[in-house]
Amino acid sequence: MLIVRSPVRISFGGGGTDLPSYYESFGGCVLSAAINKHFYTVLEKRGDGKIQVISADLRVVETWQDIARMEIRGNALEIPLAVLKEFGCDASVNLFLASEIPPGTGLGSSASVCVNLTKILAAYSHIHLSKYELAERAFHIARNVLRKPVGKQDEYASAFGGLNFISFHQDGTTHVEPLNLEPDLVRELQSNLLLFFTGASHHSWTILEEQEKSTRSMDSGMVEYLHEIRRLAQPMKDTLHAGELSKFGLLLHEGWEIKKRLSSKISNIRIDEMYDTALRNGAIGGKITGAGGGGFLLLFCPQQHQQGVREDLTALGAREMGFEFDFQGAQVVADDPFIDGDENGGMRWTFAPVADKSKSRTYGSTGSSL
Repeated sequence: MLIVRSPVRISFGGGGTDLPSYYESFGGCVLSAAINKHFYTVLEKRGDGKIQVISADLRVVETWQDIARMEIRGNALEIPLAVLKEFGCDASVNLFLASEIPPGTGLGSSASVCVNLTKILAAYSHIHLSKYELAERAFHIARNVLRKPVGKQDEYASAFGGLNFISFHQDGTTHVEPLNLEPDLVRELQSNLLLFFTGASHHSWTILEEQEKSTRSMDSGMVEYLHEIRRLAQPMKDTLHAGELSKFGLLLHEGWEIKKRLSSKISNIRIDEMYDTALRNGAIGGKITGAGGGGFLLLFCPQQHQQGVREDLTALGAREMGFEFDFQGAQVVADDPFIDGDENGGMRWTFAPVADKSKSRTYGSTGSSL
C-alpha cells in the first residue's frame, strides 16, 4: 500500500505570466506558497487485472480493464485516467482519491491531483522523479494530454512546497527560488493572511482560454496588464525579504486592481462587496487566489483588525479556512507492503516533516535537477 499527499497553493503575484502564451514571448514569474491543505491518494493492490478509481470528492467510482484504448477527455476522472495512460500502467490496483478542499476553489487543486497521481505511480513503478521532473510531467499531462489552458505555477507549487519565487523562461525552463525567510517572519506573515471561501466553486478554463487567445494575438491591453503583473512580483519578493509586510499587503492590493482589468469574469458584485468590506475593516490588500470568478478570497490583514473582518465577511456568507504554509511538497507518507501483500511496497513510513533547505535549481525540459 502506498499513500501520497500533495499540497495546494495560494498565489501572491505574477499569476497569468506562467501561461506558455506569455512566458514563451516575455518570460514570467510567480510568487506563491504551498499551504497545508492536501490531496491524498491511497494505492492498494488488487488481483483481477482491473484498475478501480474511487473519488470521494466527486462521489464517482469507475473500474476499467484496458485504459490504453479509452478516450479520456471529458470523463469525470480524466486526470487519473490521463496519468495512468501516460505511465502505460498495467498494474491491477485500487486508487482512492480524497481532498481536504472541494474542487474549483482557485487553490490549484487540479494540479495537486495531477502531481499527486504522477508521484504515486512513479513511486509504485520505481521511477525516480526530481521535484522539477515531477512538476514538468504533471504540467505536460494537463497541458498536452488533457489540453487544458493551464500555466505551470500550480504544478511547481504542489511538487516543491514552501514559499517560492518561480521564474518561467522563454526556452521552457523553470527556476525555483525558495525564499528561506526567518521562522519568526514566516509566522508573522502567516498570522496576517486570511482565507475566506466566497461560496462559489468554479473552473477557470474560460478565463484562461480568453487570456491565452488575447496574449497570443498580442492584444496590447492584455499584454501590458500582464507586464504590470509580472513587474509587481519582484517587489513583492523584496518586501518579504526585508520584512516590510505592510508594503507587501499594499502590493497585493495593487496587483488585484490590475488583475481585474484582464477580464470582466475575474471579479463580480459579490467578490467586490466582500473585498471592499474587508478593506473598510482594516485589511490592507488581497486577491482571489485563482484565475478569478469565485473560490477563495485571500486577505492581508493586521491581527488587530481581523476580528472585525471576520464578523462582517461571515455576515456576508463567507467562510474562513485556517491554514499554514506547507514546506514539504508532494511526498510519500506511507509505503507498506504488509497491508496488501504487494511486493512493490517497501516498508517505509515518512510521517515526520522535513523542511526543504535546498537551494534554487534549474530544470530543462529534457534535463534533471542540478
